[in-house]
Amino acid sequence: MTKILAVNAGSSTLKWKLFSMPDETVIASGLVDRLNLPGSVFTVKRPDADKYVVTQDNIDYRLAAAMVLSHLKEAGIVKHLHEIAGIGHRVVAGGEVFSDSAVVDDTVLKQIHELSQYAPLHNPIEATYIEIFQQLLPNVPQVAVFDTALYTDMPKINALYPIPYEYYKKYGARKYGAHGTSHRYVSKRAAELLGKPLSDLKLITLHLGSGSSITAFDHGKVVDTSMGFTPLAGVMMATRSGDIDPSLVTFLAEKMHVKMSDMIDILNQKSGLLGISQLSPDQRDLEAAQDTNPQAKLALDMYANRIVRYIGSYIAELNGLDALIFTAGSGENGIDMRAKIADQLSYFGIQIDHDRNQVRGKEQVISPDGAPVTVMVVPTNEELMIVRDVERLTQN
Repeated sequence: MTKILAVNAGSSTLKWKLFSMPDETVIASGLVDRLNLPGSVFTVKRPDADKYVVTQDNIDYRLAAAMVLSHLKEAGIVKHLHEIAGIGHRVVAGGEVFSDSAVVDDTVLKQIHELSQYAPLHNPIEATYIEIFQQLLPNVPQVAVFDTALYTDMPKINALYPIPYEYYKKYGARKYGAHGTSHRYVSKRAAELLGKPLSDLKLITLHLGSGSSITAFDHGKVVDTSMGFTPLAGVMMATRSGDIDPSLVTFLAEKMHVKMSDMIDILNQKSGLLGISQLSPDQRDLEAAQDTNPQAKLALDMYANRIVRYIGSYIAELNGLDALIFTAGSGENGIDMRAKIADQLSYFGIQIDHDRNQVRGKEQVISPDGAPVTVMVVPTNEELMIVRDVERLTQN
């Protein structure tokens, strides 16, 4: 039995899970919230103990990592820190450099820093945490698990934009995708539940949360994905616009007398469900209000319609479909939204059984028996995918 730590670091949060391998059980998990702010909160959950919560002002990145390791030892979750056989880090941008997860050495760490131009809000923080854990546990291998790795070898006809080719060669202007670790886990798990090799299946996975993305798999290979050069592209999301005419952005910037960077902030933070409804970015709030609030209903209709549009185009590109898989917050819990999406796809043989669809956060086939396309709910588990990669790359 070995213990592997999965780390998912953000600008204001540090999420982690400690797994026992190879049985893949979660020993403990936690969150450090409100980093570098008054009232930082350190939380630990264990299957066999009460939740542990401590509030302390201005916990910084280094202290957060040190507190995680100290608590693991002090609470007896591990007897010695050398029991931790590896640490896996979620890293957003791997560019075209990384088509797989990688054991971190000086070269890999340097490349993660260099790739920050593609994810300036994420890669620098993730690289910082790798460096911190290297200092705290110098003999423990660190593995970088890239969100974009799944899409590195996506066919060029879908990866490239129809702009001058030299921009791709000079600046790396192409589609990189996102949520790759989630789509990778869900596609593999769906194949297991279907009892077929992934290499025999045509799948579309729907990661529908505050950020949403759709990926098409043809016999185990990615054909296309909805997010683009950044996670702003693709379907409409909670606060993000998704695909939009670029000329509209410059038009509005001129009319509003704002900088282009301000327009990008609006498209990222004030658009999507929030922008159309002018009420909330939360799908649940809009569903509660839709009978009396036309803009809430319009926002939900637009959200579903843009998802349906992507699914339809991917079915055409795949020339068929074996399974459609819902995952992430809305995908796993949005009973009404799943039905709304499926109802617009009946022409393709996509159907949902009303009773089976009454499920939240659990693995479930929600299509009727004998339906041409299997529709499924598969809760995502990015942390498990991370520790599997650590085990694969570090254990002999």
